[in-house]
Amino acid sequence: MPRPQTSKSGLRFPVAMWVFIILTLFTILTFPHWITIFYPTPHRDIVIEYSEEFDIDPLLVFALIKVESRFSSDATSSSGAKGLMQIMPDTARWAANQMKITEFDESKLTDPETNIQLGSWYIADLSREFDGRLPIVLASYNAGRGNVREWLIKGVWDGTEENLFGIPFPETRNHVKKVMNEYQIYRTIYKDIP
Repeated sequence: MPRPQTSKSGLRFPVAMWVFIILTLFTILTFPHWITIFYPTPHRDIVIEYSEEFDIDPLLVFALIKVESRFSSDATSSSGAKGLMQIMPDTARWAANQMKITEFDESKLTDPETNIQLGSWYIADLSREFDGRLPIVLASYNAGRGNVREWLIKGVWDGTEENLFGIPFPETRNHVKKVMNEYQIYRTIYKDIP
């Protein structure tokens, strides 16, 4: 066992305490650098371009991508959702039609630009419908706007973050919690992104 070191004033600091102090200072001083490894911003230019075009927060898009696909453009869910933002092919076709994209096909969902464009537009569309109420927007993104409308009308869920337990689909409840948490972390780390 290492012997405690004694300072001139007679105070004893074990080696472990010095290591702890040095590591704590290192972490505080380098926080923005190492944390970005876990919260990256891939396809940053594309995300910012479409976030500005559709008037949504790019950090929300990054949080959603992180939760949905872990930044894998080739990701496909068991239900058939595809790409970075895990968009269902039917939703993508509908969104492309609404956006007047004429030459859309399902294979484009693994293209980061196409996926981010459609996903960002869809978030903006849900935000317009639900007055920007983020928990409702995220629940709709996951479970479908029809399901969420029904929950709200029937009083199954009040649409608030405090009452997520009211969401009847466990997957959707967890999805909303995860995205809200990741979004808050992105907002803390990346204050420089508009």
